[in-house]
Amino acid sequence: MNSRNNLDEYQTIVRGLSDRIVEAQTPVRVLDAVKWDDATRQAFFAAKGRELPQIDRAYYEGRPLAFDSSAKKQEFQDIERDITRQLGQFNPVGQIMRRMCKEYRMVIRMLEARGTPDFGMISQELYGAASDAFHAGDPTLADLGLMLSDYLNNIADRGDLRDEPKNLTAPQAVELLQKRLDVVFGEGEGVIRVFESDGILADAAAGADYIKIRSDALFNERDVRALEVHEGLVHVGTTLNGQNQPICTFLAKGPPSSTVTQEGLAILMEVIAFASYPTRLRKLTNRTRAIHMAEEGADFLEVFAFFREQGYGDDESYSNASRVFRGSTPAGLPFTKDLSYLKGFIMIYNYIQLAVRKGQLEQIPLLFCGKTTLEDMRTLRQLVDEGMVVPPKYLPPQFQDLNALSAWMCFSNFLNHLSLDRIEADYANIL
Repeated sequence: MNSRNNLDEYQTIVRGLSDRIVEAQTPVRVLDAVKWDDATRQAFFAAKGRELPQIDRAYYEGRPLAFDSSAKKQEFQDIERDITRQLGQFNPVGQIMRRMCKEYRMVIRMLEARGTPDFGMISQELYGAASDAFHAGDPTLADLGLMLSDYLNNIADRGDLRDEPKNLTAPQAVELLQKRLDVVFGEGEGVIRVFESDGILADAAAGADYIKIRSDALFNERDVRALEVHEGLVHVGTTLNGQNQPICTFLAKGPPSSTVTQEGLAILMEVIAFASYPTRLRKLTNRTRAIHMAEEGADFLEVFAFFREQGYGDDESYSNASRVFRGSTPAGLPFTKDLSYLKGFIMIYNYIQLAVRKGQLEQIPLLFCGKTTLEDMRTLRQLVDEGMVVPPKYLPPQFQDLNALSAWMCFSNFLNHLSLDRIEADYANIL
């Protein structure tokens, strides 16, 4: 973190309050607190996949949180009170920090409720539900998942769209990804480390200045390209930009509201960098559909069967289904964090479209100045103008020069006004 030298009295107060939020949230690790252990997986397959995993309230009670939840809630309450006391009710940066404190208290309440119906309900408050609409009268996330699945099914049997074989081992993927990130972040500086890990559920996971690759996973070059833009350019890049903040240090840490922005940016980057592909998109749509199934009452066995029907093997189907129910019970409401990918993509895409339409291009790169939340973007612009927030140091190439992005969005704005059903009828004789 940058030193407090050269800060005036107001900036010093903000930095002090911000640092308290950063310190307070350190032990709050949501994914660690909700994951299921390997013994649960082994027991499920020992029962031939015919019995619900043995996960209940007592399971989570046997895995206590890494902090005193009551004391931690009180700590955030105290910080929130001091923000109002020292900055006033309507101070813009104070409003962002107060919302973060409220969110972290809600996160703690959700973790306290592991294994109960309240867990799923608080998850919906934090991350949303599959039945949420984007705007009045618009399709829901569940509708989007089904619509994308239909499109993907139409191209599924094309031999030329089959995935390349996964012929890169974890060590090979680590070496290739490290080389690519060194080009972006500076070789030899050790800004980002890539290494193997056997303790993660996904194929890869990003930390503050590192990316972990699962030791037993296999990859192809397209996978590595997707990891470069998703985990590297977005997740690690925004963390480093947040850590580069001299005053608003809270931008290095992401509460749930920033998860939607983060994952939306990551998926958008995959698309505009031509790093995404149908199999990857299907993974995201299937997660959305599975969460919707669980919201509608499906249990773990039904969601596991859904993933089997989608062509996944037993191990991957179990991993995917357990993502849906982690923190909950195998017949309870789902953990809805995985909605962030498609939800965030739509919201970020709309935001950039509107920024281009209104001629406010300077707003777009600010998405990368840390773990931002869409509703704070206007305030962040103000804070940059005041010198309270510094612009992002690390930006993906597509956001450094906004010429191409602006041109694309100008066309996109127009194309959105055309009726695809009408076009399909008109083009029937030529397609």
